[in-house]
Amino acid sequence: MLLPRSSFPLFLLIAGIAASPLLYAQSQEAQDIPSLLRKMQSSAQKLNYSGTFVYQQANQMRTSRITHLLEANNELEKLEILDGKPREYVRHNDEVTCYLPESKTIQVEKQVTQEVFPSLLTSNAQSLPESYSIKKAELSRVAGSQCQVLSFEPKDIYRYGYRLCMDQTSGLLLRAQTVNAKNEVIEQIAFTQLYLGDIDKSRVKPSFQNTAQWHVENLTVQPNINSGWVVKALPAGFKKNREMKRLIPVSIAPNSSTTAAASAASQPKPHEVIQMIFSDGIAAISVFIEPDTQGRTEGSLQQGAVTIMGKRHGDYWLTAVGEVPFAAIKQVINSIEFKPK
Repeated sequence: MLLPRSSFPLFLLIAGIAASPLLYAQSQEAQDIPSLLRKMQSSAQKLNYSGTFVYQQANQMRTSRITHLLEANNELEKLEILDGKPREYVRHNDEVTCYLPESKTIQVEKQVTQEVFPSLLTSNAQSLPESYSIKKAELSRVAGSQCQVLSFEPKDIYRYGYRLCMDQTSGLLLRAQTVNAKNEVIEQIAFTQLYLGDIDKSRVKPSFQNTAQWHVENLTVQPNINSGWVVKALPAGFKKNREMKRLIPVSIAPNSSTTAAASAASQPKPHEVIQMIFSDGIAAISVFIEPDTQGRTEGSLQQGAVTIMGKRHGDYWLTAVGEVPFAAIKQVINSIEFKPK
């Protein structure tokens, strides 16, 4: 039914008055989202906390304990893997030391950027609204604390959705769920126990004593390189965060019949791998480029939210891996090219 012409302005006026509180609330919520994201990002870096969290991917589950301490401007952190083979990662700012007690090995890596739960948002998190419709959802409760759920709905097929639950008081991320196009949870990570407050410095020290005789591997990383490799067709919203060169040491079994000099001379060179990391603020894609070795089979693998694809490119082997749908990984790996400088 058509409205009488004379009533049309009145209808608009009534409708406008009725909708204005809702529009105001939606506008206010849109203004709140960036500050909530900034608070979530900084809380993981600046708060002192210790907690146990569970990571579930497909049919696999892993339990870990994290202890984080900010002392002056220095971040100290210990991550303990509580299931399977024992491992422990101790971080001092951008240097990470991994302790592997079964093989009595210590691996040291520098220039590492921490993007481990609860620190999941990257430096370009402010661009997230370009790729996701973000809104406040319901309140929830995780590890005994009330938290606000933020819903991230992807704007295209090249990323999954997320449901992040941040502590209402501290802003710390308590639970992160990755959901597919059917809104089904395909991966999640959540605290089961958490303490916020004073942390004794001894709790971020390695648990293992008498490690003087352990084998030490220095995992050399050359940051901020420009190798000449490019991804020509990145999914919209993804930007390159870092490009680095890794030198992976080659372990050689000792041979008593050769001299130390002969052994050193015959020792193969470290394995060189180029790594590029791209992110849209929360989802990340890594590309690895290394010399090809025979015996590898091209193909892809999907596990939980993680997609991995490998293919040959001339004399090189390319691997793309990320917590993104197959379409994104396929587009990335098929557009990798080498452009000589």
